[in-house]
Amino acid sequence: MKFRSKLLPLIAVAAAAGIALSGCSGTTGEDAANAGTVGAGSEVSWPRTITHEDGETVIPSQPKKIVSTSLSVTGTLLAIEAPVVSSAATNPSDVTDSQGFFSQWADVAKERNVGVLYPNLEFDLESVVAAAPDLIVVSTSGADSTADHYKELSAIAPTIVVNYGDKTWQDLALELGKATGHEADADAVVAKYDAHVKDVAAKIKLPAGESNIISYNGPGQDNGVAKLTGTHAKVLESLGFMIADVPEGLDTSDQARQDFAFISFENLTKAAMGNTVFLLAADDSVVKAFEGEKVLANLPSVKSGLVVAMGPTSFRLDYYSSTQLVDLLGTTFS
Repeated sequence: MKFRSKLLPLIAVAAAAGIALSGCSGTTGEDAANAGTVGAGSEVSWPRTITHEDGETVIPSQPKKIVSTSLSVTGTLLAIEAPVVSSAATNPSDVTDSQGFFSQWADVAKERNVGVLYPNLEFDLESVVAAAPDLIVVSTSGADSTADHYKELSAIAPTIVVNYGDKTWQDLALELGKATGHEADADAVVAKYDAHVKDVAAKIKLPAGESNIISYNGPGQDNGVAKLTGTHAKVLESLGFMIADVPEGLDTSDQARQDFAFISFENLTKAAMGNTVFLLAADDSVVKAFEGEKVLANLPSVKSGLVVAMGPTSFRLDYYSSTQLVDLLGTTFS
């Protein structure tokens, strides 16, 4: 299974191509003129105008019933205590609960009675109407994107379009905090996470040299190697790991992207020369498969036994999965 096909069903890093969208917000000029604009000191002011990936949208009052058509964004909305009533779900798998919600935040969704907007990421406009939302959150790209239905959704309720692929979950949380009136909650969860990272970083023993992060798919496939500009690299760097950048000339990607480069299996011997290799969305069985490949036997990480699984929820980093990853690395390198 190729890196592209593996991660798209998981709404993972393959959605990180930042597609610029354009269009009207569905609001009138009079509405926009009368709306408040989010800024310093305006945390409790409504209405407010939110500038997003598809223009500007006026939100008349603080949302109480939020619908998320983007499964990858739902976790961040939950982390900032936003009132999500329903969310799109994907096909149930080993990284979701039985409903198709990502396992890293599925328990939180259950506690807050978040319903399934529609299953299997199959867009259903009638389900959105039935949810009677006062805010709809959409993502720009990825298998969970409903950006093509922006005008239809905007006719139901105020709709904002966000790009979760070109920013950290922290930046997304602050952006969503402004749109939902949960700025203080966004600030708090970011501060809580940063403090936790600092605490774990102070306790771990870092391996020598540089590290690579790889989405491993095996022989005959393109394998993803993390770039320094990607969110996965930034999480590891926040703990003190030194991430090696991808050598030029090896990327087979059709379009340039910020998070991962696609590398042929044979070229992993050039792109994965770090003393430590972290395997994305992997468990010990994937580590064994990586270490067992003869072509990779001379990699420094294989020879020294420093091939590390990042855990099954590491494919999509939000507050919950990032915390799980930090805890896993804290234990591994304690």
